[in-house]
Amino acid sequence: MIEIQELSDPEIEAFLQRVSFGHLACSYDDVPYVVPIHFAFADGEIVVYSTEGKKSEIIAKNPNVCLQAEDITDNHNWESVIVNGTARRIEDATEREAALKLIASVNPTLTPAVSIRWMDNWVRENIEVVYRIKPLRTSGRKTASRGDSAHVFPGGRRSKDTIF
Repeated sequence: MIEIQELSDPEIEAFLQRVSFGHLACSYDDVPYVVPIHFAFADGEIVVYSTEGKKSEIIAKNPNVCLQAEDITDNHNWESVIVNGTARRIEDATEREAALKLIASVNPTLTPAVSIRWMDNWVRENIEVVYRIKPLRTSGRKTASRGDSAHVFPGGRRSKDTIF
């Protein structure tokens, strides 16, 4: 049987320092938008590097965001963290430089943001943006496997009583 356990605040912080890839959700006019993204965690805040585009347009109108990250070994061994917070575009040159250095420490190539290749004739200038996300609420869960029986079916389909 798989037991789901809540992560403590120190476990959530350790997770965010260890994992540097997740999914960032933002929303405008009740339309959600989710993208995969690299992030760095330091001093209780999350730093995100990207280029201008749909997500930066949405965040300019609604700075409330949600970051979800997971570390999955298999159906029986995983951790997942959700961070709800507010994103602020970093404009100050000194703060921006420090944030870029932090991001480069977890994603030295800054991919995929700086490696965009368009398949059509539309070309856009890659203008980099850096955000600092202040967490307002965090939550996390992990599995604690016990025995051979599990609530997860082969192929990863979850039973109705399994909660991630």
